[in-house]
Amino acid sequence: METTSRQRHLLDAESLAVETLPAALARWAEIRGDECAVTFVDYSRSLAGDATSLSWRELNDRVDVIAAWCRRRAGRGDRAAVLIPQSIDYVAAFLGALRAGLIAVPLFEPSPLPGHTERLAAVLADCEPALVLTVRDHADAVEGFLAEHSSLSEARLVAVDVLPQLPDEDYEPARLTPDDLAYLQYTSGSTRTPAGVMITHGNVVANARQGVEAYEGEPGRSTVVSWLPLFHDMGLVVGVASPIFGGLSATLMDPLAFIAQPKRWLRQLAATPGPAITAAPNFAYAYVASRTKEEDKAELSLGHVVTLGDGSEPVLPSTLDKFYAKFADCGLEPRMHRHTYGLAEAVVMVTVSPAGSPPRRQGFDRVSLAAGRAVLVEPGTESSSTLVSAGQPVDQLLRIADPRTGIALPDGEVGEIWASGPNVGQGYWGSEAESASVFDAELSDADGNAIPPYPGRDGWLRTGDLGVLVDGDLFITGRLKDLIIVDGQNHYPQDVEYTVEQAHPAVRRHAVAAFSVPGPRGEQAVVVAERAKQVDGGLDRAEVAAAVRSIVSRQHGLSLRDVLMIGPGELPRTSSGKIQRSACRVRYLEGAFTPVAD
Repeated sequence: METTSRQRHLLDAESLAVETLPAALARWAEIRGDECAVTFVDYSRSLAGDATSLSWRELNDRVDVIAAWCRRRAGRGDRAAVLIPQSIDYVAAFLGALRAGLIAVPLFEPSPLPGHTERLAAVLADCEPALVLTVRDHADAVEGFLAEHSSLSEARLVAVDVLPQLPDEDYEPARLTPDDLAYLQYTSGSTRTPAGVMITHGNVVANARQGVEAYEGEPGRSTVVSWLPLFHDMGLVVGVASPIFGGLSATLMDPLAFIAQPKRWLRQLAATPGPAITAAPNFAYAYVASRTKEEDKAELSLGHVVTLGDGSEPVLPSTLDKFYAKFADCGLEPRMHRHTYGLAEAVVMVTVSPAGSPPRRQGFDRVSLAAGRAVLVEPGTESSSTLVSAGQPVDQLLRIADPRTGIALPDGEVGEIWASGPNVGQGYWGSEAESASVFDAELSDADGNAIPPYPGRDGWLRTGDLGVLVDGDLFITGRLKDLIIVDGQNHYPQDVEYTVEQAHPAVRRHAVAAFSVPGPRGEQAVVVAERAKQVDGGLDRAEVAAAVRSIVSRQHGLSLRDVLMIGPGELPRTSSGKIQRSACRVRYLEGAFTPVAD
């Protein structure tokens, strides 16, 4: 009987009993040495994209060179910060630090972008790296940045692209175990100060295995296409960890290349031979649909795409409809879409919608959902919220718990999402107390009996996200810390924000923050919204505010204390582009926002 490609994939995955990413790389270098491992398409040097590739053997040699240099200059367990632009050098530097037995810290090069300098300095001060890995063209800027911060002056700097082509003959890689720390993944900081999640080699391999299986990766056949930043948890696992573990080729782009011309993403997918896999936040699907012209679609043949992952932010049904209507004649179908829920504390993936069918959509009565109960209604019904299922856990345990008592809730009740699995990190770097409360929580049933975590784990991970289980599917309802509570009523900020976007053409899409602030009679709701770029003058702020207040009152029964209109791009965001509601709240209370003029 002929073996199908899916069966071949499963056999390969079962036989690949590696325990670390460096070991996986070495194995693929031996098995598929001359085949392409990674390609980087550089649009900064050519409008058409200048592609550079390394085979598995070439990448393995480069990683050996970097690991040998690191081992001679740092001790086992020292931190090695990666401050390199998106490139193959980034991939090699990250893996080289791991192979040397160091703790890698995937970051970004110094940048003038708002907030990046302060965040980079804070993270480096927290992890105290012994080595800083960069490239020749950015070495002066990185060295100057380190010099400006005296606490970082002892870190040793190296440009990895000027090291020899081959390692010394006496070089031997460090002996690694699954329990050794591999890297610190700093959180994006949407609701907290960035903290370094401690990820072991076993954690990242477990999640990479889960990702390859869930996204239907086939060793030696599939190619991952990604523009996601490699310093971000989603970008690192999608663009590096899963391909390296699973023997998948990876084609990478710079995030700015995507932002400048989003059609480049789809062009790279179209140019990819064999089954293609990609992933992105939800905004990217709306962005590429709105920015791709009809004439650009002629060159896009995308029927070979098997997975379009969607995570990092709420998935909007309207975005999916717009995207698949736009590219239906290019071969894209809703069955390819995979809603994925995850967080840095679990490496990245916790749940994913099943392959072969579109993610389930479900309508919920908005008032009941805010009160903590899932009452199902038809999608589109008045006073309903339509949510897209994030699927089921992938080789993990998942429960919904009362965040105050730690008691597991039955299906249909809203609570905090708790998870436990081999991919869950070990805690936050340098913060034992918070690590214990977040990563090793005790879960019990209604009778007070302990509910055991995943075998080998000490406790449950508290995600800080709110959700509900319905017929086995997880639906994300919001962030615990972002919940707006006014007059004893709960309101999910993302629901209010979506409503505000529809209120007036002057409100910029995906650029609204709703939060609560203290008032004389308790908490009151505030909306801060960016002005749409096409509205360059003659804005009637009173008219916009009245429209916003009216629709929010009508649809949510919520009275707004203030509606503040600001300029495009002024809302604080995380490194992955999510709006930082907590930072917006602080800026609002400090009076730091500048209202747009009428």
